[in-house]
Order: sequence, then structure tokens, then C-alpha cells
Amino acid sequence: MNDNSYTSWLQHRGWLAIAGVIIIALLLALGGKPVQLALRYDRSGIQTGEYWRLITGHLVHGGFQHVVVNVLGVILMAALFKRTYNFVSWLVIVVMGVVCIDIGMWVLMPQLQWYVGLSGVLHAVLAAGTVAWWRTEPRALAILLTLIMIGKLIWEQTQGALPLSGDLPVVVNAHLYGEIGGLLGAAICWQDIAGLKFRTYQVLSS
Repeated sequence: MNDNSYTSWLQHRGWLAIAGVIIIALLLALGGKPVQLALRYDRSGIQTGEYWRLITGHLVHGGFQHVVVNVLGVILMAALFKRTYNFVSWLVIVVMGVVCIDIGMWVLMPQLQWYVGLSGVLHAVLAAGTVAWWRTEPRALAILLTLIMIGKLIWEQTQGALPLSGDLPVVVNAHLYGEIGGLLGAAICWQDIAGLKFRTYQVLSS
């Protein structure tokens, strides 16, 4: 396989993954409350061995408005960071985001009984993408995005959810844990680890 065909394959796979996440989230939302109850991050359920909730909790949502906002977030992240990491690197970043969110909520938020939504994972993507922008985009844009990300975190940690969140169920600490996971994922992908090429790549470009 030559370099051009390999690049094309990576681009295809990235878009398919994004489309898959969007479709799954929308289909699960159509299942309503029963699906949400069966799949959400639920502390009591996880304690009894329902470990799938640690993953599926990030794919179900609190309602139609919630899923639409997060789907739009997925599209925005894809548009902003299409010239950053390759598919394998994004997979590492998303997994690190999920792991840090789950560990953070389980260990540091024992009072949190349930959680749903992609927003924490989207913040992992935002953090990793911001790191990549320092290498791939003009310095002014990287500084601006970094200030926006930090400003949003400070607001959420001091004032709670942003006013534009409305009645959406927001667990602001999930955003913090997600960004920690995204930064850890970016640090891993910045190097060539264990022979895998975690290099920046134009994965999602058209």
C-alpha cells in the first residue's frame, strides 16, 4: 500500500468513526428513558457488575436536546481538528478521556449516582486538539483556543455550568476529568510509543 492510499484509508476510517458515534447516539436517544436507564453510568449498577455502563454511559443522553447539542459538538470538533492526529492517536485520546472521566467520577465523586452524555469525551478531544494546534496552526489561534478552554474550565469550576447550557444535565467535573484524559492522551501520542506511529496526521481532511 503506497502512502497516498494509506492516507486515504485513514481519512475514510476517521469519518466513518465520527458518523458511527453520531448514529449510535441518535439511535440510543430514540430508545428514550428505558435505554438510558439500561446503559447510563449508574454507580449502583456498576457495583453489581454492570461494567458496560462505564462505556455506554457516554453514548446515552438525557433527552433530545442533550443529544443534539453533543452531536453538534462532535461535528465542531471534527471541523476544528481535522488536521491534527491520526485515527489510532484519536482512539488513544478518546480512551484516555473515558478512563479518566470514569475514574474521576468513581473515586472523587462518590455522591454522583448517575451520568450520561458525550460532553466529557468531547472535552478530552478539545484538550488534545488544543495541544496539537500549538504545532499545526498559527500561534495566535493556538493561544486563543487555549484561553477559551482554560476560561471555560475556570468558569465551570467556580460558577457552575455555562448559562447557555439551559436545563441540560451538566456534570462540570466530567469536563475537567475529560480534559485531563485528553492531555494525557496527547502526551502519549506526541511520541513514537512501542513502535506505533502516533504522529500528527491529516486524518479527517476532505
